[in-house]
Amino acid sequence: MKLKRILSISILATSIMINGANAQQAFSLKEAISYAIKNHNNVKNGQLDIQNADARVSEIKAMGLPQINGSVGYNNNLIVPSLLVPAKTFNPAAKDGEVSAVKFGLPHNSSAGLSLNQLVFDGSYTLGLKAADVYRELSTKSLVVTKHSLAENVAKAYYGILVNNERIKLLNTNIGRLDTLLRDTRAMNAQGFVEKLDVQRLEVQINNLKTEAKNINRLQDLSYYLLKFQMGMPENTEISLSDKLVDTNLSVLTESLDVPIDYNNRMEYSILKTQNRLAELDLKNTKASKLPRVMLNGNYGFNNGRESIGDIFTKSWFGSLVLGLSVQVPIFDGYARKYKTIQSANNLQKVQNSYKLLENGMDFQVKQANIALKNSWESLQENKKNMELAQEIVRVSKIKYSEGVGANLEILNAEAAYKEAQTNYFTSLYNALIAKVDMDKAHGKLPVE
Repeated sequence: MKLKRILSISILATSIMINGANAQQAFSLKEAISYAIKNHNNVKNGQLDIQNADARVSEIKAMGLPQINGSVGYNNNLIVPSLLVPAKTFNPAAKDGEVSAVKFGLPHNSSAGLSLNQLVFDGSYTLGLKAADVYRELSTKSLVVTKHSLAENVAKAYYGILVNNERIKLLNTNIGRLDTLLRDTRAMNAQGFVEKLDVQRLEVQINNLKTEAKNINRLQDLSYYLLKFQMGMPENTEISLSDKLVDTNLSVLTESLDVPIDYNNRMEYSILKTQNRLAELDLKNTKASKLPRVMLNGNYGFNNGRESIGDIFTKSWFGSLVLGLSVQVPIFDGYARKYKTIQSANNLQKVQNSYKLLENGMDFQVKQANIALKNSWESLQENKKNMELAQEIVRVSKIKYSEGVGANLEILNAEAAYKEAQTNYFTSLYNALIAKVDMDKAHGKLPVE
């Protein structure tokens, strides 16, 4: 009994694990975008860029802190150098012009010490701190642009699946309707009321629809793969969409039509402002390089020199302490600063020239999105009417055929026209949804969280 309980528990646990592994995750559009923003590698790389920017700020700040270094050294003078001095220095009886070689140093020398360097004043240092903060801000804004791009790509892939789902449903409905008609026509053919040709025409029509359905289903699999790719999700993960196209309020598509653009809502515009600040700081930094640089330094250490290496560790060491202040004053650099200033000023001017170019580009994007949305919206309304009209023609054609006053060919033509109207409707619906995404992008209103 105990063994049976253990086996039962094991089987249950395995079943739960398998079912959990095979369970589909359902995502709304908002959840899909949120998943992408949290998990896509582009976002992770952007977050690493921000961490690098933070580290760069700290690195520059560290340059203003005391720089302390320790050193330990040992030299073995295999041949002690000699210093030549007049012989009379040590021997007054020596002849004029005679020199003596005096060994200058000891065979074994060692030293140990600490050095300190402290930046007191440097014009470039303060500007560097400001530039580092601005650089971090730029990295943060670049991450937002990446999130906007992900939101755009995920929304377009998501809407593509929703539209294809409706196409597949209608296509299956069409196949079912023609299957019913085919059965009825076969029965009428068996009774001699219709020709075999009528049956064959329907068979061709159904076969074409079934082939199209297979193709669309394969494309739908590819659409799911694209969505998972845009979300940064593993390919083998099974997902489903919780949003339905019938729940989408299509009237919101026209709410953003002819709305004036606010450039400040576009992150690209904000990034350009940040780049302008960086260019200004770069110009100031180039000019500040002509200011003096003041450094405080100090050295504290010990040294020892002996005839025998063993005496270094047993005899006394001699200490030293030095404090100093140095001022570096740029005098002439071969006009290098002059040409650097020209380059920095030109770079700043280029950024400022880009404002109007970017504004014109954003104006064009909004204008383009407006036209695309208007065209797709009008096409959507017109194609919806055409689809409803084509559906009615199919209904009437079937009634006429069943009552013997219509031809089989008339039904086939009506079905073909209805299918074409459906295709046009869903194409315009997809175009309208994509145009709305492009409009939100142009106005800087895509979600980033």
